[in-house]
Amino acid sequence: MSPQEHEQILYDEQHYQSFSERRFGLSTPKFVVACGFILALLFYLGVLIFGNNSLSVLFQLEEYQSFLAYDIENLKTKNAALQKQYFELKELDSDAQPIDTGVNK
Repeated sequence: MSPQEHEQILYDEQHYQSFSERRFGLSTPKFVVACGFILALLFYLGVLIFGNNSLSVLFQLEEYQSFLAYDIENLKTKNAALQKQYFELKELDSDAQPIDTGVNK
């Protein structure tokens, strides 16, 4: 076999191969299935990262929970101060005696 014939056979074989067979070594149906699987996997990962029940939503909810916990502690402190003030005012009112003007005697 001459080198020209050998090159011709290689050229013919390469010419008849599809793009996926030349580049990736896969037949066209296998290449299409592999691309479909990869796209489905990417879609699934996108939903996991950016969807309604995603990781970013989890982080936002955790941040909101810490904000609410801080707000609860702040409101408890304010409530304690206001209750103290209320009971002090209530005690002052109970100490006050009605003034007897002596009109009804």
